[in-house]
Amino acid sequence: MLIRYSIRRLLETIPTLFIISVIVFSLVLLIPGDRVLVMLGYSGGDIADVISKEVYAAMEIRLGVNDPIPLQYVRWLGRALQGDLGTSPLHAIPVMDIILARLPATIYLALASIILGTLIAIPLGVAAAVKQNTWVDHLANGVVLFGLVTPGFWVALMLVLLFGVYLGWLPTFGYTAPQDDFVEFLRHITLPTIVLALDFASNVIRFIRTDFIEQMREDYVRTARAKGLSERLVIWKHIFKNSMLATVTVLGFDISRLMGGSTVIESLFAYPGISFLLLQSIFNRDFATVQGVVIFIALMVVFMNYLADILYALLNPRIRYE
Repeated sequence: MLIRYSIRRLLETIPTLFIISVIVFSLVLLIPGDRVLVMLGYSGGDIADVISKEVYAAMEIRLGVNDPIPLQYVRWLGRALQGDLGTSPLHAIPVMDIILARLPATIYLALASIILGTLIAIPLGVAAAVKQNTWVDHLANGVVLFGLVTPGFWVALMLVLLFGVYLGWLPTFGYTAPQDDFVEFLRHITLPTIVLALDFASNVIRFIRTDFIEQMREDYVRTARAKGLSERLVIWKHIFKNSMLATVTVLGFDISRLMGGSTVIESLFAYPGISFLLLQSIFNRDFATVQGVVIFIALMVVFMNYLADILYALLNPRIRYE
Protein backbone atom coordinates (compact mmCIF):
# COMPACT_ATOMS: atom_id res chain seq x y z
CA MET A 1 0.00 0.00 0.00
CA LEU A 2 2.84 2.41 0.82
CA ILE A 3 4.54 1.66 -2.51
CA ARG A 4 1.30 2.33 -4.38
CA TYR A 5 0.81 5.58 -2.47
CA SER A 6 4.43 6.64 -3.17
CA ILE A 7 4.05 5.99 -6.89
CA ARG A 8 0.78 7.93 -7.01
CA ARG A 9 2.32 10.90 -5.19
CA LEU A 10 5.30 10.77 -7.54
CA LEU A 11 3.02 10.85 -10.59
CA GLU A 12 1.15 13.79 -9.10
CA THR A 13 4.37 15.82 -9.11
CA ILE A 14 4.62 15.61 -12.91
CA PRO A 15 2.20 18.53 -13.61
CA THR A 16 4.07 20.62 -11.04
CA LEU A 17 7.41 19.82 -12.66
CA PHE A 18 5.99 20.66 -16.08
CA ILE A 19 4.78 24.09 -14.91
CA ILE A 20 8.16 24.74 -13.27
CA SER A 21 10.00 23.85 -16.48
CA VAL A 22 7.80 26.20 -18.52
CA ILE A 23 8.39 29.07 -16.08
CA VAL A 24 12.15 28.50 -15.99
CA PHE A 25 12.34 28.28 -19.77
CA SER A 26 10.35 31.51 -20.03
CA LEU A 27 12.86 33.40 -17.88
CA VAL A 28 15.11 33.99 -20.87
CA LEU A 29 12.22 34.75 -23.21
CA LEU A 30 11.01 37.53 -20.92
CA ILE A 31 14.40 39.25 -20.74
CA PRO A 32 14.35 42.45 -22.83
CA GLY A 33 16.87 42.79 -25.63
CA ASP A 34 18.66 40.28 -27.82
CA ARG A 35 18.29 36.86 -26.19
CA VAL A 36 21.46 35.55 -27.83
CA LEU A 37 23.54 38.41 -26.45
CA VAL A 38 21.98 37.95 -23.03
CA MET A 39 22.84 34.25 -22.93
CA LEU A 40 26.38 35.10 -24.02
CA GLY A 41 26.73 37.47 -21.07
CA TYR A 42 26.98 40.65 -23.15
CA SER A 43 26.64 43.68 -20.88
CA GLY A 44 27.38 46.59 -23.21
CA GLY A 45 30.12 48.13 -25.29
CA ASP A 46 31.27 47.26 -28.77
CA ILE A 47 29.90 43.81 -29.58
CA ALA A 48 32.72 43.08 -32.01
CA ASP A 49 35.28 43.48 -29.22
CA VAL A 50 33.49 41.03 -26.96
CA ILE A 51 31.64 38.50 -29.08
CA SER A 52 32.69 37.21 -32.48
CA LYS A 53 30.23 36.48 -35.26
CA GLU A 54 31.06 32.79 -35.05
CA VAL A 55 30.25 32.64 -31.33
CA TYR A 56 27.05 34.59 -31.89
CA ALA A 57 26.01 32.27 -34.72
CA ALA A 58 26.79 29.17 -32.65
CA MET A 59 24.63 30.40 -29.75
CA GLU A 60 21.89 31.40 -32.18
CA ILE A 61 21.83 27.85 -33.54
CA ARG A 62 21.94 26.36 -30.03
CA LEU A 63 18.99 28.45 -28.87
CA GLY A 64 17.14 28.04 -32.15
CA VAL A 65 15.78 31.57 -31.83
CA ASN A 66 14.17 31.40 -35.25
CA ASP A 67 12.30 28.18 -34.47
CA PRO A 68 8.80 28.10 -32.96
CA ILE A 69 8.86 28.58 -29.18
CA PRO A 70 7.26 25.16 -28.44
CA LEU A 71 10.03 23.48 -30.41
CA GLN A 72 12.65 25.49 -28.52
CA TYR A 73 11.09 24.41 -25.25
CA VAL A 74 11.10 20.73 -26.22
CA ARG A 75 14.78 20.92 -27.18
CA TRP A 76 15.70 22.73 -23.98
CA LEU A 77 13.72 20.26 -21.87
CA GLY A 78 15.36 17.32 -23.61
CA ARG A 79 18.82 18.67 -22.82
CA ALA A 80 17.79 19.49 -19.23
CA LEU A 81 16.53 15.94 -18.67
CA GLN A 82 19.98 14.72 -19.71
CA GLY A 83 21.65 17.05 -17.20
CA ASP A 84 22.63 19.67 -19.78
CA LEU A 85 21.60 23.04 -18.33
CA GLY A 86 23.72 25.01 -20.76
CA THR A 87 27.12 26.66 -20.46
CA SER A 88 27.88 29.69 -18.35
CA PRO A 89 29.26 32.52 -20.51
CA LEU A 90 30.89 34.00 -17.42
CA HIS A 91 32.79 30.86 -16.34
CA ALA A 92 32.88 29.08 -19.74
CA ILE A 93 31.98 25.75 -18.13
CA PRO A 94 28.72 23.77 -17.97
CA VAL A 95 26.16 25.15 -15.53
CA MET A 96 25.65 21.71 -13.98
CA ASP A 97 29.35 21.58 -13.06
CA ILE A 98 29.06 24.95 -11.30
CA ILE A 99 25.98 23.83 -9.38
CA LEU A 100 27.55 20.54 -8.32
CA ALA A 101 30.66 22.39 -7.15
CA ARG A 102 28.54 24.66 -4.93
CA LEU A 103 26.12 21.96 -3.75
CA PRO A 104 28.26 20.43 -0.94
CA ALA A 105 28.56 23.80 0.83
CA THR A 106 24.78 24.24 0.71
CA ILE A 107 24.15 20.70 1.97
CA TYR A 108 26.57 21.14 4.89
CA LEU A 109 24.94 24.41 5.91
CA ALA A 110 21.42 23.02 5.60
CA LEU A 111 22.23 19.85 7.57
CA ALA A 112 23.97 21.78 10.32
CA SER A 113 21.03 24.19 10.59
CA ILE A 114 18.50 21.34 10.64
CA ILE A 115 20.39 19.42 13.34
CA LEU A 116 20.88 22.46 15.57
CA GLY A 117 17.33 23.70 14.98
CA THR A 118 15.86 20.27 15.74
CA LEU A 119 17.89 19.92 18.94
CA ILE A 120 16.44 23.24 20.06
CA ALA A 121 12.89 22.88 18.75
CA ILE A 122 11.80 19.39 19.84
CA PRO A 123 12.72 19.55 23.56
CA LEU A 124 11.57 23.16 23.88
CA GLY A 125 8.32 22.61 21.96
CA VAL A 126 7.41 19.50 23.96
CA ALA A 127 8.33 21.14 27.27
CA ALA A 128 6.26 24.22 26.41
CA ALA A 129 3.21 22.05 25.69
CA VAL A 130 3.59 19.88 28.79
CA LYS A 131 4.24 22.86 31.08
CA GLN A 132 1.77 25.40 29.71
CA ASN A 133 1.77 28.91 31.19
CA THR A 134 5.05 28.34 33.02
CA TRP A 135 8.41 29.99 32.46
CA VAL A 136 9.32 27.20 30.02
CA ASP A 137 6.25 27.98 27.91
CA HIS A 138 7.04 31.69 28.02
CA LEU A 139 10.63 31.00 26.98
CA ALA A 140 9.49 28.91 24.02
CA ASN A 141 7.00 31.57 22.94
CA GLY A 142 9.74 34.17 23.26
CA VAL A 143 12.05 32.17 21.00
CA VAL A 144 9.25 31.72 18.47
CA LEU A 145 8.33 35.40 18.52
CA PHE A 146 11.96 36.50 18.19
CA GLY A 147 12.62 34.08 15.35
CA LEU A 148 9.49 35.02 13.41
CA VAL A 149 9.59 38.81 13.70
CA THR A 150 13.34 39.45 13.64
CA PRO A 151 14.85 39.63 10.14
CA GLY A 152 17.54 37.05 9.56
CA PHE A 153 19.94 39.61 8.14
CA TRP A 154 19.73 41.65 11.37
CA VAL A 155 20.54 38.59 13.48
CA ALA A 156 23.41 37.82 11.12
CA LEU A 157 24.81 41.34 11.41
CA MET A 158 24.59 41.25 15.21
CA LEU A 159 26.44 37.92 15.31
CA VAL A 160 29.11 39.28 12.96
CA LEU A 161 29.60 42.34 15.16
CA LEU A 162 29.73 40.31 18.39
CA PHE A 163 31.71 37.20 17.47
CA GLY A 164 33.60 38.49 14.44
CA VAL A 165 34.40 42.15 15.12
CA TYR A 166 34.35 42.67 18.90
CA LEU A 167 35.43 39.24 20.18
CA GLY A 168 37.23 38.02 17.07
CA TRP A 169 36.36 34.41 17.81
CA LEU A 170 34.87 33.40 14.46
CA PRO A 171 35.42 34.33 10.81
CA THR A 172 32.64 36.42 9.29
CA PHE A 173 32.85 35.30 5.67
CA GLY A 174 34.10 32.56 3.40
CA TYR A 175 34.11 28.78 3.55
CA THR A 176 36.56 25.96 4.10
CA ALA A 177 35.79 22.43 2.94
CA PRO A 178 35.72 19.88 5.80
CA GLN A 179 38.18 17.61 4.02
CA ASP A 180 40.71 20.47 3.86
CA ASP A 181 40.49 21.67 7.48
CA PHE A 182 37.63 20.43 9.64
CA VAL A 183 38.22 22.92 12.46
CA GLU A 184 38.16 25.87 10.06
CA PHE A 185 35.08 24.38 8.41
CA LEU A 186 33.27 24.42 11.77
CA ARG A 187 34.42 27.97 12.49
CA HIS A 188 33.22 29.28 9.13
CA ILE A 189 29.87 27.51 9.25
CA THR A 190 28.96 28.38 12.84
CA LEU A 191 27.49 31.88 12.39
CA PRO A 192 25.30 31.19 9.33
CA THR A 193 24.16 27.96 10.98
CA ILE A 194 22.98 29.80 14.09
CA VAL A 195 20.99 32.30 12.01
CA LEU A 196 19.26 29.65 9.91
CA ALA A 197 18.73 27.30 12.87
CA LEU A 198 16.93 30.04 14.80
CA ASP A 199 14.54 30.61 11.92
CA PHE A 200 14.05 26.87 11.48
CA ALA A 201 13.49 26.22 15.20
CA SER A 202 10.95 29.04 15.61
CA ASN A 203 8.65 27.47 13.01
CA VAL A 204 9.02 23.94 14.36
CA ILE A 205 8.49 24.92 18.01
CA ARG A 206 5.25 26.67 17.14
CA PHE A 207 3.76 23.66 15.39
CA ILE A 208 5.05 21.06 17.86
CA ARG A 209 3.60 22.98 20.80
CA THR A 210 0.20 23.46 19.13
CA ASP A 211 -0.09 19.84 17.96
CA PHE A 212 1.13 18.50 21.29
CA ILE A 213 -1.51 20.44 23.21
CA GLU A 214 -4.24 19.16 20.87
CA GLN A 215 -3.09 15.56 21.23
CA MET A 216 -2.97 15.80 25.03
CA ARG A 217 -6.72 16.39 25.01
CA GLU A 218 -7.52 13.27 22.98
CA ASP A 219 -9.26 10.21 24.43
CA TYR A 220 -6.36 7.83 23.74
CA VAL A 221 -4.15 9.90 26.04
CA ARG A 222 -6.62 9.65 28.91
CA THR A 223 -6.92 5.92 28.24
CA ALA A 224 -3.14 5.46 28.31
CA ARG A 225 -2.91 7.30 31.61
CA ALA A 226 -5.82 5.30 33.02
CA LYS A 227 -3.91 2.09 32.23
CA GLY A 228 -1.17 3.26 34.54
CA LEU A 229 1.47 4.14 31.92
CA SER A 230 4.14 6.53 33.09
CA GLU A 231 3.85 10.15 31.98
CA ARG A 232 7.15 9.94 30.11
CA LEU A 233 5.93 6.91 28.16
CA VAL A 234 2.64 8.61 27.33
CA ILE A 235 4.41 11.73 26.12
CA TRP A 236 7.16 10.21 23.99
CA LYS A 237 5.57 6.99 22.74
CA HIS A 238 1.98 8.10 22.13
CA ILE A 239 1.60 11.88 22.00
CA PHE A 240 4.90 12.71 20.32
CA LYS A 241 4.37 10.44 17.30
CA ASN A 242 0.87 11.74 16.60
CA SER A 243 1.82 15.36 17.18
CA MET A 244 4.49 15.14 14.49
CA LEU A 245 1.99 14.68 11.65
CA ALA A 246 1.40 18.35 10.91
CA THR A 247 4.95 19.25 11.85
CA VAL A 248 6.35 16.96 9.14
CA THR A 249 4.78 19.16 6.46
CA VAL A 250 6.45 22.21 7.95
CA LEU A 251 9.75 20.35 8.16
CA GLY A 252 9.58 19.46 4.47
CA PHE A 253 8.98 23.07 3.49
CA ASP A 254 11.64 24.46 5.83
CA ILE A 255 14.28 21.96 4.77
CA SER A 256 13.72 22.75 1.08
CA ARG A 257 13.88 26.46 1.95
CA LEU A 258 17.20 25.93 3.71
CA MET A 259 18.56 24.03 0.71
CA GLY A 260 17.82 26.80 -1.77
CA GLY A 261 16.28 29.84 -0.18
CA SER A 262 18.94 31.23 2.16
CA THR A 263 20.15 33.82 -0.36
CA VAL A 264 20.41 36.74 2.05
CA ILE A 265 22.31 34.78 4.70
CA GLU A 266 24.74 33.23 2.23
CA SER A 267 25.41 36.63 0.65
CA LEU A 268 26.01 38.31 4.03
CA PHE A 269 28.59 35.68 4.98
CA ALA A 270 29.93 35.33 1.41
CA TYR A 271 29.17 31.65 1.80
CA PRO A 272 29.66 29.90 -1.58
CA GLY A 273 26.38 27.97 -1.70
CA ILE A 274 23.76 27.64 -4.40
CA SER A 275 21.73 30.63 -3.20
CA PHE A 276 24.77 32.90 -3.29
CA LEU A 277 25.55 31.54 -6.77
CA LEU A 278 22.06 32.58 -7.90
CA LEU A 279 22.54 36.12 -6.60
CA GLN A 280 25.98 36.45 -8.21
CA SER A 281 24.64 35.16 -11.52
CA ILE A 282 21.81 37.72 -11.50
CA PHE A 283 24.24 40.58 -10.85
CA ASN A 284 26.58 39.32 -13.59
CA ARG A 285 23.73 38.76 -16.08
CA ASP A 286 24.73 35.10 -16.34
CA PHE A 287 21.20 34.00 -17.21
CA ALA A 288 22.20 30.50 -18.27
CA THR A 289 23.35 29.89 -14.69
CA VAL A 290 20.29 31.68 -13.29
CA GLN A 291 18.08 29.39 -15.34
CA GLY A 292 19.94 26.29 -14.19
CA VAL A 293 20.02 27.25 -10.49
CA VAL A 294 16.32 28.16 -10.43
CA ILE A 295 15.23 24.83 -11.88
CA PHE A 296 17.64 22.98 -9.57
CA ILE A 297 16.23 24.71 -6.49
CA ALA A 298 12.66 24.11 -7.69
CA LEU A 299 13.40 20.40 -8.12
CA MET A 300 14.81 20.25 -4.59
CA VAL A 301 11.66 21.86 -3.20
CA VAL A 302 9.41 19.40 -5.03
CA PHE A 303 11.57 16.46 -3.94
CA MET A 304 11.60 17.49 -0.27
CA ASN A 305 7.82 17.97 -0.28
CA TYR A 306 7.47 14.52 -1.83
CA LEU A 307 9.60 13.01 0.95
CA ALA A 308 7.45 14.85 3.51
CA ASP A 309 4.34 13.24 2.00
CA ILE A 310 5.91 9.79 2.24
CA LEU A 311 6.97 10.36 5.84
CA TYR A 312 3.48 11.63 6.61
CA ALA A 313 2.05 8.38 5.25
CA LEU A 314 4.48 6.36 7.39
CA LEU A 315 3.40 8.18 10.53
CA ASN A 316 -0.30 7.98 9.68
CA PRO A 317 -1.20 4.81 7.70
CA ARG A 318 -4.75 6.08 7.15
CA ILE A 319 -3.35 8.60 4.65
CA ARG A 320 -2.43 5.74 2.31
CA TYR A 321 -5.98 4.44 2.20
CA GLU A 322 -7.59 7.84 1.81
